[in-house]
Amino acid sequence: MEEGEEWVWVRPPTEADAEWWAGGGGETEDARPLKVQFSAPAKHWTDAAPIGNGRLGAMVWGGVNSETLQLNHDTLWTGVPGNYTDPDAPAVLSKVRELVDNGQYAEATSAAFGLSDHPSDVYQPLGNININFGDSDDAYMAYERELDLTTATVNVKYILGDVEFTREHFSSSPHQVLVTKISANKSGCLSFIVYLDSKLHHHSSANSANQIIMEGSCPGKRIPPKGNESENPSGIKFSAILELQIGGDDGKVQVLNDRKLKVVGSDWAVLLLAASSSFEGPFTKPSDSKKDPTSACLNTLSSVRNMSYSQLLAYHLDDYQNLFHRVTLQLSKVSSDALGEKRSAFLNQITVQNSPADDCGVSGLVILNSSKVYSSAKLMDGTFKSTAERVKSFKDDEDPLLVELLFHYGRYLLISCSRPGTQIANLQGIWNKDIEPAWDAAPHLNINLQMNYWPSLSCNLSECQEPLFDFIASLAVNGSKTAKVNYETSGWVAHQVSDIWAKTSPDRGDPLWALWPMGGAWLCTHLWEHYSFTLDKGFLENKAYPLLAGCASFLLDWLIEGPGGYLETNPSTSPEHSFIAPDGKTASVSYSSTMDMAIIKEVFSAVISSAEILGRSDSDFIKQINKALSRLPPTKIARDGSIMEWAQDFEDPEVHHRHLSPLFGLFPGHTITIEKTPDLCKAAANSLYKRGDVGPGWSTTWKMALWARLHNSEHAYKLVRQLINLVDPDHESDFEGGLYSNLFTAHPPFQIDVSLRQLQKCLSRARSMISIYSQLSHEKSGLKVVLRG
Repeated sequence: MEEGEEWVWVRPPTEADAEWWAGGGGETEDARPLKVQFSAPAKHWTDAAPIGNGRLGAMVWGGVNSETLQLNHDTLWTGVPGNYTDPDAPAVLSKVRELVDNGQYAEATSAAFGLSDHPSDVYQPLGNININFGDSDDAYMAYERELDLTTATVNVKYILGDVEFTREHFSSSPHQVLVTKISANKSGCLSFIVYLDSKLHHHSSANSANQIIMEGSCPGKRIPPKGNESENPSGIKFSAILELQIGGDDGKVQVLNDRKLKVVGSDWAVLLLAASSSFEGPFTKPSDSKKDPTSACLNTLSSVRNMSYSQLLAYHLDDYQNLFHRVTLQLSKVSSDALGEKRSAFLNQITVQNSPADDCGVSGLVILNSSKVYSSAKLMDGTFKSTAERVKSFKDDEDPLLVELLFHYGRYLLISCSRPGTQIANLQGIWNKDIEPAWDAAPHLNINLQMNYWPSLSCNLSECQEPLFDFIASLAVNGSKTAKVNYETSGWVAHQVSDIWAKTSPDRGDPLWALWPMGGAWLCTHLWEHYSFTLDKGFLENKAYPLLAGCASFLLDWLIEGPGGYLETNPSTSPEHSFIAPDGKTASVSYSSTMDMAIIKEVFSAVISSAEILGRSDSDFIKQINKALSRLPPTKIARDGSIMEWAQDFEDPEVHHRHLSPLFGLFPGHTITIEKTPDLCKAAANSLYKRGDVGPGWSTTWKMALWARLHNSEHAYKLVRQLINLVDPDHESDFEGGLYSNLFTAHPPFQIDVSLRQLQKCLSRARSMISIYSQLSHEKSGLKVVLRG
């Protein structure tokens, strides 16, 4: 922190405080709206508004003559459980190691293609709810569409002729249904046709005047289906059922073409959609599944049939807001006339202390004093600027309310795409419109999946991590087979990419990305972080430690004697990055990349600490780990003063590469710190300068965290400003990041990791990021920081 700044520490929040801050801290709702606002219907998928309950998601387009809700279900994937072993791999591994030992790195890279396996399977879209209101000659007016983060609802409103139409959408976790209410302010004015369709093989039918059933299946292989022609009965089966309720004296419903419902002359309508699949876990073939998705949907709808829209909404809000209202971030004051007397009285209770909470999080209320008052996003005529307009103007006005919105948007998305009992948040969360999405929408274990869950602890959403721990447990089952057969080791291993079937073998293709057996090890650091944050000894003993120990067993066997008496990894890569070998050839396979060593140190340290807590420090296993830890090579500094990425100071053909792999020890790891390793911190800063600031969204966000760990708030904030940049889906630039109009982050294309990650870890975990905004207090904009949770 800068000289003259002081932390104001307030007692832990009471229930009354929680209610007060949940309502905006005494400010009116309009003064600080947590809403993503749109001025027109969606033109692109990244203009649509996402909703979800962890399992069932939708993108709401908000059209006037027609509405589309593009649907997803978290278990719809191609494929079947795989065999993630290769009995020929040990011979290939031996040859690769020999070539590495001889310094023939390009030849080793070529030979390592023999270690690759089949690719991951592909996340699939469920389908669409299509609602056609008919063409109108009247121009619509007063259009509003907004995603309200405080209620997890999407609302659409417009005037057509002399009638105001309203739509409200949410995805209920308590009742596992997608809910849409459509209404008009004049009786008998609501008419539309609704039907379901899908890009997957499917059949739909309206078997009554209020119900449409769509049944289908995913491809049993990752080869995409050709429209609705290529049924593959070995794939995951699914069902989606839509039920319709209408209100009004003269409203009528009729069936069209056996698959559509037509509503005429209603006052309002409520659509309830349930979806299910035959997926019974990563180890059960879809053809062996006993689950009947249609029956499951019917049971779900039966449980809510007698509930009103208001009741469903009340349960939804109670469930969602229990999670969302745990944290509040305030970076500025709004205009003084929006502040209530209660807030002023509350602020009079503050007392000054010398330091805030520790680096593990904030457990009370932290206020960093400043003086400047900011107006809200509200304009003089009472309307709001669209969020896209606010993003576009951020470089000029540096609107702190927009930064607050981004922070909360990330929490909203995590709550919406990862809940206990669901699948992990994949590369796109749960939202995907394509049969062949970018990178298969598969969880990538060399940064992206881990980044998805970085904010879960510091933002008090530990429940949202449960799917990650379930996924790691599944990886351990398949990974033990891969480790035993492919590498002749004990323990378990996972590589660079996986899928719903818990794939653990290397990906197909270039060792540059495919040959990276550290994916499971990195995931295991989340187990120790969870214990460190929660101090849940039962979790440590029953779930975390067995998985950590299995991972460490593999790492012990994977390490081999290297030059200088060190234990080395061979073969080794630095994710997706190549080097120029001494013979001038391009290669990606060598030994002991800096990231390998940093991850192994984290895992070994976590196992040692866990054993001490559980009273197992005297075991032979822990003694072996202690000995191995002491023999790992140190992190080295290159000739140019940066952190060396590989065991040798190879020439780097792509100095601006998007991955920050050699800096893992700084963040998210803990082996490089300002207090204990200042020389390495200086080298890490040199590495960041060398990499540069330009890159995809996830890379920019990782750089933010790294600069925060180096206490360089100015550079971290520079990257915040860089990230808040509006991306035009029609004119995307490769790997330059930015935000779409719905605040999805661009790689491009869209990936969920930055949306989930953006600013949370920086603001909630690293003290120095607080000083980003404190610096602005004195130098730029008078910001004020409030964190609760």
